[in-house]
Amino acid sequence: MRIQKLISELFEGFGSTTSGINIEFIDSIDKRKKYCQLKSGPNTINSNDIETIIGHFKGITNLARTNNLNIRINDLIVGVIYGDEKELSSHYKRINEKYPVVIGQDFWYRLTGKENFYFDLIHTVGEVALEVDGTKILKETIDALTSEIEVKLL
Repeated sequence: MRIQKLISELFEGFGSTTSGINIEFIDSIDKRKKYCQLKSGPNTINSNDIETIIGHFKGITNLARTNNLNIRINDLIVGVIYGDEKELSSHYKRINEKYPVVIGQDFWYRLTGKENFYFDLIHTVGEVALEVDGTKILKETIDALTSEIEVKLL
């Protein structure tokens, strides 16, 4: 949901009303409308997610056929926000056998039409991270976890 919110804030009008789809956009490479389920990174799904994602995509394909819409298999994608294709987990690779999994720079280029958007985004996030002092939040988290562990040990 956070990824979807980020993209909705960065790019107005990319949200979706289609079940199982987070965003819809015109692909800057093939100029076709993409129906995209967003995921954060190359290792962020488990084996149960595979059938869920494929099920959503099959449902959309069937509905498109019923409504005489021209939605191709390559128009249903999983968009992975960061990472590189070689980092994709075996779960993503199984999905990629049937539906495209687009990751990192390729995803952001298709979404924005700007080849360097991904690297600009990483650079900007890195600059902001350097400005934030996370020491207090880290200490609070460690203290909370320590308390939780102590309670469970008693």
